[in-house]
Amino acid sequence: MSAAISAALGKRQSADVETAWSDAGPMPGDPDWSGGRVFMDSRSTPVRASRDFVFRTICRIGGEHGYFGSDWLWRLRGALDRLVGGPGLRRGRRDPERIAYGEALDFWRVTRVEDGRCLELRAEMRLPGEATLTFDVMDAPGTTMGVILRQTARFRPRGLAGLAYWYAVLPLHGIVFNRMLRGIRSAAERAAVAAAPERAGSPHFS
Repeated sequence: MSAAISAALGKRQSADVETAWSDAGPMPGDPDWSGGRVFMDSRSTPVRASRDFVFRTICRIGGEHGYFGSDWLWRLRGALDRLVGGPGLRRGRRDPERIAYGEALDFWRVTRVEDGRCLELRAEMRLPGEATLTFDVMDAPGTTMGVILRQTARFRPRGLAGLAYWYAVLPLHGIVFNRMLRGIRSAAERAAVAAAPERAGSPHFS
């Protein structure tokens, strides 16, 4: 017994103390409802537009512009959120075109902005867990005529209620997220086509 105590004290003095499981984060084998698993819904589509057009389109999301499809479902979600004490959609957004790190956007918070590459939003609506929505603009292999847009929703459940919530809304993802992805793609491609005659007709100086 005394040898074990001495060994433990020796580890503490040399800072060689094993970390607790809580310090290491979720452990393999944790049940889904414990918060140890992050559920993910990732979708992607090719877009025939430059990285700049796609990213600028993404950055118009929310506020008066809406969510590029199924806006009535987003308004319903916002109304339900307000009923339970959340911000709903009433916060809107600061600027209809530009977006900055840390600002509020409806019931989201901007947590990452990489110009031309990535926009990440963290949900501040009332949820039994933590949720983010991320948009990544990536190079399309084998072509210089467009990019790949990837949209990823992540959710870390809090208890059994969180697990039930994820599976309850999962069928809606096929509607809401697919329409959003297609809406962003269409808007970016229209913007690129509209800008093409302007660039072609602009004077060139040698």
